[in-house]
Parts: sequence; C-alpha cells; structure tokens
Amino acid sequence: MKQPRAWQRMLSGRRLDLLDPTPVDIEIEDIAHGLAFVARWNGQTQGDYAYSVAEHSLLVEEIFGRQVPGAPVKWRLAALLHDAPEYVIGDMISPVKAAVGPGYGALDDRLMAAIHLRFGLPSEVPKTVKRQIKRADKVSAWLEATRIAGFSEAEATRFFGRPETALIESCRIRLRPPLQVRADYTGRHAALMAAL
Repeated sequence: MKQPRAWQRMLSGRRLDLLDPTPVDIEIEDIAHGLAFVARWNGQTQGDYAYSVAEHSLLVEEIFGRQVPGAPVKWRLAALLHDAPEYVIGDMISPVKAAVGPGYGALDDRLMAAIHLRFGLPSEVPKTVKRQIKRADKVSAWLEATRIAGFSEAEATRFFGRPETALIESCRIRLRPPLQVRADYTGRHAALMAAL
C-alpha cells in the first residue's frame, strides 16, 4: 500500500518531512512567511488584518525580555521561535489540540527540536526557561483576548491569569499586512542570531 505524503514543499525549495524533520530542511524565511499568514484565534479578531502567529511571537519575545531582563540571547531566540512549528502545522486553538490528542504534541515536539538545532539552540529548552516563555505567552494571550478577540478582562483572566499592569501598559497589539510582519520577524531573528 502506498504511504501518504508526509512532506511539505517550502517556498525556499526545501522539502520538510513532517514525520522526520531535519534541521537542514528548515529556513527562517519559510518560518517567517508561514507564521505571517497563520491567524491566531482562528481569525476571530477585530481589525482589517488577521493577527498572525508571527506578530504574536514578536510580542512574546518582547514580553519575555521584560519579564527576564537578564536572559541570555539564546533564550530570547527560543521565545521568538516558541510557536515556529505552526508555520507548517497551523495554529490550533486549545480545544482542538485537546480533541486531536497526544499525536499533535509529538509532531510539534519533533518540529521544534529540528528548528532549535537549526538555529543553534538545544533541542529541548530547560524547563525553567520553558515556563518563563509560557508565562510571556499567557500575557500575550491575555492582551490579545481583551484587545482584539472580544474577551472581557474577567474571562481572559480566568483562562490566562491577570498580568501585572506595569508589564503590559506599553505593549501594543499590531494588526499589519503579512509581508510587513514577515520582514520584522526575519529582522528580529537576524538581530538575535548576530548577538549570539
């Protein structure tokens, strides 16, 4: 019996095997392009443009830097890349991830390990750093939920926790064209790589 295709052709020309991804098949331009076109909240946000995973990732990295000001550059890079596998598997909302089951998590973990290795990070981020990035991710989710996704502050706080006012007061949710977000994502990645 013929096996179903489990690879995706990237715009860079790379052929990424989703079941056995290798670092050599990963390019930041592919990641940035894909994430700039993947909508958070299944596109259920206000504004003229979808709020992309690339934009979210830029915000998470910024918040992570505020929460952990002395963090090494490599962990800021990990924060920027925290949702990078979604460039090929999309952004599934939490209820869908729960319904799909553990297979989704395993696929995400394999892709993340290959992405980390490609950019000089350990395949697995230490648990303390992972928790710090997750905390920044939840702050971003709270901001997105209350500012563009129609959640009340009480509802968002129930799901994501209430962030410190000082941490979020100057954070901006930006809705921009995908190509602009793509350029900012690749630019931030380049800056972090140069600082490693």
